[in-house]
This record gives sequence, C-alpha cells and structure tokens, in this order.
Amino acid sequence: MAVRACTLPTPLGPVTAAADDGGLTGLWFIGQKYYPAHAAAWPEDPDHPVFRALAAWLEAYFAGRDPGPLPPLAPKGTPFQLSVWERLLAIPRGQVTTYGRIARRLAADMGRATLSAQAVGGAVGHNPISILIPCHRVVGGGGRLTGYAGGLEKKEALLRLEGADLALESITLPGM
Repeated sequence: MAVRACTLPTPLGPVTAAADDGGLTGLWFIGQKYYPAHAAAWPEDPDHPVFRALAAWLEAYFAGRDPGPLPPLAPKGTPFQLSVWERLLAIPRGQVTTYGRIARRLAADMGRATLSAQAVGGAVGHNPISILIPCHRVVGGGGRLTGYAGGLEKKEALLRLEGADLALESITLPGM
C-alpha cells in the first residue's frame, strides 16, 4: 500500500495528511513534534477520496459545524497505542478527560491494578492523526493544558473552538 500525501490549509496552519489504501494514516501540523521526516518523499495526491473527505470534514469542523462521520482512519501503532487512540475517539467534542482517567480505565479493561498515566501520555503524544483522533481533549491533572505535539497554543485553540469547559469540575466522562 503506497502512502500518498496532501497538504491542506487550516485556520491554525497547514497540515500534512497521509493515506494508504486503508484510509487516513496521518495528519500533522507542518513542523510539529513527531512530524514524519520522510513526508517530503510521499507523492502528492490531493484528489484521493480520503483527502477530499478529510478536506470537507476539516472545513466543517473549523467552521464550528458538525463535521459528520470521520473519513476512514488507519493509524499505525502498537496494540497499546491503538487501544489508547481508540479511547481518544470516545471523548465527545467539547469535553476533556485526563491521562490518569484513561490509564485507570485501560488498566481495568486489561485486568490490571494500575497503568502508568505517563505510558498513556506517550501513546497520546504519538497519535499520528491530529484533530480527528482528538488527543487535544486530554489534559493533565487539575485540568492543566499539557503535552500537545502541535503546540499548546493549537491545543487551546481546538478546545476553545469546541467550547470545552476546562474547569476541573467539568472533567468527567462516563466510562473514562
């Protein structure tokens, strides 16, 4: 499966998208932490159906409208990373949770007494599909804005766009 790429504008700066035959494999703000070093080698294919769907989704999202269903996603990662990213997809728009809450829920699902919030943070930080797999909805203990590969100013802008309440009392999520 050959990787294709597309650069799209957003109000927070341009993003590079990558896709293979399985769907969207990556979405990074240009120059962000963990930006793929080999992205320049990917052939540009802005007319690929995944990129057209992504462009429409991002346009609606940044306009404050319901963007509808996600384009097909195909992130690549370890089983642990994939389980964390699946949890991120369950965080509703406009809500946040903490690394610790995700760790506790995953530990319970795995039949373990504990799981490191730092391990969850590492997986969240390496999320290859920014915005759509909403790692920006994960905050530190006490509601602190921490850790976002695209930069904390982008994390804060995304949360404001979604109308997230960052007051500690609002950081509750059923099942998390």
